[in-house]
This record gives sequence, C-alpha cells and structure tokens, in this order.
Amino acid sequence: MYKPLVAVVGRPNVGKSTLFNAIVKKRISIVEDIPGVTRDRIYFDAEWLGHEFTMIDTGGIEFIDSDSNIFTSMRYQAELAIHEADVILYVVDGKMGIQPQDQEIANILRSSGKPIILVVNKIDSIEQEVNIYEFYSLGLGDPIGVSAVNLMNLGDLLDQVLEYIGKTPVEEDAEDAIHIALIGRPNVGKSSLTNALLGQERVIVSNIPGTTRDSIDTHWQHEGTEFVLIDTAGMRRKGKIDIPVERYSVIRALRAVDRCDVAVLVLDATEGVTEQDKKIAGYAHEAGKGSIIVVNKWDLIDKDSKTSDKFSEDIRRELVFMQYAPILYASALTKQRIHRLADLVKFVSEQQNMRVSTSVLNELISDAQLINPPPAKNGHPLRIYYMTQASVKPPTFVLFVNDPQLMHFSYLRFLENKLRETFGFEGTPIHLILRGKKDGDPE
Repeated sequence: MYKPLVAVVGRPNVGKSTLFNAIVKKRISIVEDIPGVTRDRIYFDAEWLGHEFTMIDTGGIEFIDSDSNIFTSMRYQAELAIHEADVILYVVDGKMGIQPQDQEIANILRSSGKPIILVVNKIDSIEQEVNIYEFYSLGLGDPIGVSAVNLMNLGDLLDQVLEYIGKTPVEEDAEDAIHIALIGRPNVGKSSLTNALLGQERVIVSNIPGTTRDSIDTHWQHEGTEFVLIDTAGMRRKGKIDIPVERYSVIRALRAVDRCDVAVLVLDATEGVTEQDKKIAGYAHEAGKGSIIVVNKWDLIDKDSKTSDKFSEDIRRELVFMQYAPILYASALTKQRIHRLADLVKFVSEQQNMRVSTSVLNELISDAQLINPPPAKNGHPLRIYYMTQASVKPPTFVLFVNDPQLMHFSYLRFLENKLRETFGFEGTPIHLILRGKKDGDPE
C-alpha cells in the first residue's frame, strides 16, 4: 500500500523533533523483542483517523556563509525533503518570531509546488495565538499555531494533512504482477542488478553513488511470470558525494517497500552489513514484506570453500530479525547467479501467499504443546484454544488463548519456528496475534 510522505522541515530548535514525536506517538504500540531492529528518528509511520502516512524528520536547516560544506549540506537536506514529500510541514518558532533564515527556507519551499502547511510551534496557550500573525509575511498561506509539547491544535494540524493526502494520486499497476523493490545503500549495485536481470541497459549505471534520482518501474516477464522491478535510487549526486547524507537513502526506500511484494536487499560484498543496511532491512521486515538478501559484487571477494558460510553467519548475526530471508551470492557485473533471482522471488511470493487450513493449524498446535507445554505465571497456565490464519502477505495467524499476558515471547517464537519447520514460509515474516477469551466464551 502506498503511504504518503509528510516531511517536517525548519531551522534547528524550533521543535521539529518534538512535533514529529507527538505525531508518530499516535500509532507507536509495537514492542519488538528481537534485537537488531533499529529505527532512525528520520522516519516513522503515523496514522490519523484511519489514514496512514510516513513522517520524515529532516533535521535542522541552517544557512551559514562560509567555505565549508555546511551551507550546501543543509540546503541539500531541504531539497531532499521537498523532492520526496507529498506534504511539507514547515515549522517555525512562535516565541522567537520570524528570523532571516525562515524567509530563506520559505523561498525554497514556495518554489517547490508542493503542499506546504506553515506550523507555528510553541503556541502554548490561547493568549499566545496572536504570535502567529507575523508569519503571514512568509507568503505560505494561513499559519496554524500548535504546541508540540502539550499537543494543542495537533488534531487541527493533522486534519489539514489529511486534506492534502486525500488528493495524492495512488499509482495503479498490474495486480497479477509480482512487485520487486531493489533496496539498499547507494552504490551497492541496484541499477546494475536491474540491467543484469533485464539483459539490457534499461537503467543508467555509474560508479558515482546516487546516479539514479528517482524510483524507476520496469515491467519484465520471466518464464510466464510478470514482474515489476522498482529500482530505488541512491541519494547522492556527483557534486555531493562528500556530504554526510547517506541516511537519507532510507527515505527513497520507503515508497518502494510500501509498494512492493518482495524486497530485495542488495548488500556490497566488499563492505558487509552496515548500520544503514540494518535500517533499510528493518523497515522491510516491519512492513511485513517478503525479503531476499542479495550479496552483490561477489566476484571481487577472494574465496575458499568456507567463505560463503562465514558471510552467511555474519549476515544472520547482523540481521538477526531477518533469519527467514534467503541469501543469494551474485555479481551484477559478471551476471553470476543472477538468473536464480527471478525464481527465488517467485518462490518467496508463493510462500507469503500460502494459506493453511484451521484444522491443520490446530493439529500443529496440539503437537507443539505436547513437545513444549505452554508457560505458566503465578500458577496460572496458558491455554491455547485454537489457531486460525487471518490473512496473507505476510502470513498472519490469530491465536485464541485464555489470557494473552501469560504468553512469553520465547514461546511465541517457538510456535513461529514450528510453523516454519512444518510449512516453510521462507522469505516472509510471520505475524502472530493473540486474542483473549471473553467472559461467557466456552473453554
């Protein structure tokens, strides 16, 4: 599902991060017990009145007149936010009033043609609402006064966001096609991999990180199966390669992951798994997407009989939350093993669409409890009544129990492992949902 992107921009110390946190806390309720799922504050999914969108915190924009790269770097951050976002929240400080930098940023935003909501933060009481009027001079329409600290007018702000989100066009594509997102850091070989799969120079390739500026959809057929390749861009251009903005490559991956069925995480064999790789992989995992790990540039590695095993151990250790993802060692340059990727994507797609009947699931639950009895807490044993599959992509199962609080995460992991041992589900996360017994329900 496509999720609109809402970027928060502005000078440092105007309360952007506080506003960002206030908005995303509307939806944060997941407690992840798997080590390694890291989230950067740059992005987070949010929800308001049933509408989902992704918030992006861009960091403070400063204009410093010097020979350093600071001016260029901060300006580039603004350009990234403008280019990627569907809606821009421009946050200013209602207590300090208009500053010279505010007008400079407004000039950049005004020329973008993107919907802009002018947010005057730190309006902590009704009496302070008079402070918003001077911001009309920025020429960005009616400002809205909010207090990110005490949530004043936050609902009105989100209502305005929804007005713009509702106008965002939803891209449609062939329903039967398997959508593949090639995700990863800049310069790991995503475009080269696309060309190798297609057998032609469909996407411009360069050794300069960030050559591809936009996601490019390419239809492709292989042995009767239709695929749509989404080649996600690196974020840096030739003149910007010294700017430390690599974390923004996550932003570009968000849309592709939201739209895809199977995410192909491309790693650089010469660099291994980096923190940035973990962030990108973590988003695909938490979005419930099928995943495949492709270790590209394998031709550049000096190998012996144990090299791939050691690499696999390192990947499993670093991406501990993605143990289910198959690993393919390949080279887009020499086309080594590239031909296997299409079949692997098709296999993972089948796995994430697999359905298991309730009767078979309950046989598995009975056998699992005989092997490993459910835990007890304070003398109260967990009772599992039955399990049923609620949905696919990802496979989602509902467990009906006497008391969800008696379920220990390790036992839930045990049940997930039994599902994988019995049915496979290779390449896809599995979601297990607990439902407690209601009063009056039969035991």
